[in-house]
Amino acid sequence: MTSTTDSLVETMKLLADKTRLTILALLKEKEMCVCDIVDVLQTTQPNISQHLKKLKNGGLVVETRRSQWIYYSLNVDDKPYLQGILEELPSMKDELSKINPNCCK
Repeated sequence: MTSTTDSLVETMKLLADKTRLTILALLKEKEMCVCDIVDVLQTTQPNISQHLKKLKNGGLVVETRRSQWIYYSLNVDDKPYLQGILEELPSMKDELSKINPNCCK
């Protein structure tokens, strides 16, 4: 297998998890910190952090530090094969209304 094929296989493994796919759907809407994602998905911070670490290691998200907070955003511009998948993800705008506005302030 070529390195491109290996990369695609690893990316598809990352997308095969419902939580990670939901995180990508959220990040498609906007940049978010861990506590925002925890609020929406109603799970633990360590659980979300583990999923974000895998997505980051897989090159699908990037992090930006702002004071003590780390914000995550999509990093898929160099992965055109993901555009169709991202377009098929449902809108998460309603779920974003669940975010505590004082979370990362």
